[in-house]
Amino acid sequence: MNAPNRRSTATGSGATYRSAAYTSLLPWQVRERRFAPVGFGRRGLNPDDVYAFLDRVAVDMAAVYAALAESRRETARIKAGLRRWQTEQAGARNERGQAR
Repeated sequence: MNAPNRRSTATGSGATYRSAAYTSLLPWQVRERRFAPVGFGRRGLNPDDVYAFLDRVAVDMAAVYAALAESRRETARIKAGLRRWQTEQAGARNERGQAR
C-alpha cells in the first residue's frame, strides 16, 4: 500500500503498461508544467501532483532509452553486416586478381 505523497515503485521486470490513449510528453509540456499550490496553511506544491508528473516523465524517459538501445543494437548489426560484405568483396577481388 502506498502512503500519501509517496511515489509508487515499479515491481517485476520494470515494464510499464499504458492505455492506447496515453500520449507521450513533449519537451514543451515538461518546460511549461505548473503545479497547484498546497492547501491553506501550508507552503509549497501539491506533492501528489509533482510525484505523478515525475512518474510520467520517468516512463517517457525509459521509453526513449529503450528505443535508443534498440537503435544502437540495430546500428551494430548493420555495421557488422557491412564489414562482412566488404571482406567478402575484397576476397573476391583478390581471387579475380590472382587468377589472371
